[in-house]
Amino acid sequence: MDEGTYNRWVAYIRNLFGMEDDFFAEMEAEAAKNGIPTINIRPEEAHVLQFLARAVGAKKAVEIGTLFGYSSIWLARALPPDGKLYTLEIVRERAELARKFFNRAGLDARIEVLEGEAMASLASLADKAPFDFVFIDADKPSYPAYLEWAIEHVRPGGMIVAHNAFRHGTVLDESNPAGEPIRRYNAMIASDPRLWGAIIPMGDGIAAAIVRPL
Repeated sequence: MDEGTYNRWVAYIRNLFGMEDDFFAEMEAEAAKNGIPTINIRPEEAHVLQFLARAVGAKKAVEIGTLFGYSSIWLARALPPDGKLYTLEIVRERAELARKFFNRAGLDARIEVLEGEAMASLASLADKAPFDFVFIDADKPSYPAYLEWAIEHVRPGGMIVAHNAFRHGTVLDESNPAGEPIRRYNAMIASDPRLWGAIIPMGDGIAAAIVRPL
């Protein structure tokens, strides 16, 4: 599919589902003014993320990689009013801006930001398991380690979702080291007997896996 056709499909999907409200555009603009890269997921990807969370009845979720909170709000809106999202961010300035956005969105009681190195934050969440949903969108070399943590801490029937399953095409080039951890991640969800996985070819690829019953 050429780029023009793909863009038309994206426009069709966005128009059909009426995805973004004005608040998200304001978030991106303010993040850019604060020097934070707007490398967040796109609206059509976020809609799929939200759809998947609702499909498994997620109430308690973990997000690895807050950035400025764009995907966090999409995900938190998929949870019930008494749901909880724990979102992890290593950069303090990003975490602080995300908290401001959560407050403005009226979701600060539903979202808790954990600052610091992700594996340390995940260790601190172990006693709150099992979780219903984990979303991974952070440093790519750590994806396999994040997946292992998620498998151990997500309930049977819960879901693990990761962004950048295509890694901008680098997964197809075995000589490109940028794609190696994502290739490994994708292979894990395809072959691990604890999971039932698939890749949704939306945007840069959404890798989704359901944790199989024991």
